[in-house]
Amino acid sequence: MPELPEVEVVRRGLAEHALGRTVGAVEVLHPRSVRRHVPGAADFAARLSGRVPTAAHRRGKYLWLLLDSGEMLLTHLGMSGQMLVQPTGKPDERHLRVRLPLSDGTELRFVDQRTFGHLMVDVPGAREDVPSAVDHIALDPLDPDFVPEAFVRALRARRTEVKRALLDQSLVSGVGNIYADEALWRSRLHWARPTHGLSDEQAMELLGHVREVMAEALEVGGTTFDGLYVDVNGESGYFERGLNAYGRRDRPCGRCGVLIVREAFMNRSSYSCPGCQKPPGARG
Repeated sequence: MPELPEVEVVRRGLAEHALGRTVGAVEVLHPRSVRRHVPGAADFAARLSGRVPTAAHRRGKYLWLLLDSGEMLLTHLGMSGQMLVQPTGKPDERHLRVRLPLSDGTELRFVDQRTFGHLMVDVPGAREDVPSAVDHIALDPLDPDFVPEAFVRALRARRTEVKRALLDQSLVSGVGNIYADEALWRSRLHWARPTHGLSDEQAMELLGHVREVMAEALEVGGTTFDGLYVDVNGESGYFERGLNAYGRRDRPCGRCGVLIVREAFMNRSSYSCPGCQKPPGARG
């Protein structure tokens, strides 16, 4: 699933290629992709047609285009969603779900193989520039309003595993499996370490590594494993080359040489080094 860096790359692409263009006659080719737009596909298309995107925003894994109507086109990429800007007339992608023609002769296309992603038109919530559907999502670590000290207090107040807390979008948004594993590796913390047992210094160091790994991923366009994540121009990210833990089972740790292991975690996988990320209760 695309995480914060990948979604931010897409947001930047939309800011460059979609703002200031008038949306033409919208086509919903697969109704599941607008299932969160409760009034239905026809209403979704009608509320977008003729509108002009004026700004592109993101919180965690959600991104949205602010429209000149005051409403927002809210997007979640799910597992395999792509927001592509293509020339009009270019052959349709196999899994094209929604088409938004733009007045400059291009099209904004939502492509989604697994159809877990979705689009909807939403109204402002508590803040006029944030959709109501995103009100409950915590700020992400790269948000200028994010308060590190408040995060540390909230993290240490939890009684759960540290990785489970990092993936909790009500605590901090945008962190997924890849960057959680990478930040924990850099912090020398096992994913099952209890949050209430962390010191303030350990929690702050972990946050620093979360921010660090995300910033590094942003510089190279994010992480692409299966070809499903691409930017608006269809280009893959290259942070996979810089991963130290995630996806590296049975390969030597770059710090201590012990082989990376993969363990089951919340119906997914967690990667760590048993040499320098000691599990809770381990000696040495």
